Formats: sequence, C-alpha cells, structure tokens
Amino acid sequence: MQIARFHKDRGDSVEWYSPLYHKEYEKIYCSSLFTFTNKKFVTLNMTCGGTGFNILSKLPEEIEACDLDYSIYPKCKTSYLWFSRGCYRTCPFCVVPTKEGMIHSVEPKNLNPDGQYISIMDNSPTANPKFFNMIEYLRKLGQPIDFQSGIDVRIFTDEIGEALATLRYWNYFHTAWDNPRENLIPKLLHLARFIAKSRIMVYTLIGFWTTPQEDLYRVTTLRQNGFSPWIMPYNKKDPYQRAFERWCNRHAGCKWEDYACGSWISKK
Repeated sequence: MQIARFHKDRGDSVEWYSPLYHKEYEKIYCSSLFTFTNKKFVTLNMTCGGTGFNILSKLPEEIEACDLDYSIYPKCKTSYLWFSRGCYRTCPFCVVPTKEGMIHSVEPKNLNPDGQYISIMDNSPTANPKFFNMIEYLRKLGQPIDFQSGIDVRIFTDEIGEALATLRYWNYFHTAWDNPRENLIPKLLHLARFIAKSRIMVYTLIGFWTTPQEDLYRVTTLRQNGFSPWIMPYNKKDPYQRAFERWCNRHAGCKWEDYACGSWISKK
C-alpha cells in the first residue's frame, strides 16, 4: 500500500501483477513474509523484499514515509496501524529484533477511509513507551480494535488492564504462551479480570523448544481455565506439528490421543 501510494503520487499507473503483461511493466515489486512460500514465479527483474527474501531488506526511506493506499483493496474495511516497531525481548525463534531492532514508538499512518475496524500490528503493544498515548488515540477514534500480534501478558498490570478495558474489540483478544517453563496461568487470570475469558485467545508455539507432552499440557491447562489456545507450529512441514495444529485449532471433538492414532502416527 505504501509502494502504491508512492508511485501514484508520482503520476504512475499502478495495478496488481499479471504474468500476461510481464514484459509491459516498468517496475515489478514482489514481497514475501515467509521463507517457505513458493517463489517459482519470481523473476530476476522483480524488486523483492520482505522477511521471506531477506530479513534485513527495507523499503526506501521515501516509500516508507508514504501513507497507505487502501484503494488497492476496495473491499477492505480494516485500518492497519503501528504505534511501535521492534521488540524488547530476544526470543530465539523470533526475527523481529533482528529486523526492526529494539522497541521504539512510531507515528501511526493514515486510516482506511472505508474502515470500520482497526488492527493494531505492533509486536508488543503494552511495551510501547507511549502505550497510554496509543490507548487515548484509539479511544477517540471509537472503532472496534484487534491486537493482531497480541500483548505480552508477562508484563501485564492493573493500569494496563484498566486502559485496555476502555476499548472495544471486534475479534479475539490475543496474547501468547510460548515457553512451557513459564507458568502464565496466574497472569492470564489477572488479564481475565479486565477482558472476558471467552474473548482471550492464547497463541501457543510448538515444535521449537517443547515436547509433545508440554504442548498438550499447555492446551489442556488453557482450556481448563477457560481460555482458547491457538497452536502456532514452528515447522509446518513436520507431520506431528501439522496434526496437533489441526486437532486444536479446528476443535476436533475427541482427545488428542484418539486423534493422533489415526493421524500423523499412522503416516510415519
């Protein structure tokens, strides 16, 4: 959207790429979020960027400074806002500190003129030095919001909870429990004093530094306490991780032991 805005401001014609007109384009941009995404249609004359190509790649400063062109997504009803970039933690499975550095506040871009909802894209919104300024800004906008990447429940406080409780939410309220060696249930119960349990979804990393027993323990414990786990497999090609993700996220109506017997185990 920033690339489109930059070129339209220069008077260029902008459209979505079609291989049929490949030779007619003056410039082609290609982005990828994940390294595992199929890139067989990428050609040498494309300007490629994103973590899926190069973790250190960045937009030119003159494009990064542009607002977002929401018109290229005419059916989109969501505004995407960043109030901070980077992260203060150094989790070994995460590329954010390498890509964006330590957490620092940024000015949010423009709203979607047709927007009805807001997605906050910050990696750790509650660690933003200007967190309470962000809350006040969102309150004035008055639209339902969603913390897309979740909040860090490990630094949750009453003050943060009281601020979060003043906002309206249009989706699940996201947080995470990545390390089974940390007992986050007390913190999650603290959060539930301000946000209804039925709205809290907990991203749950598997396949990086956990055993299947630790994965099942977290899912079972979260459900027993009234929270909704959402499995995040580290390696989507691993049969066990794919099966466990399907079992949990698709709400299979059976125990994992029964599901596993007819799933990944039999396909090894």
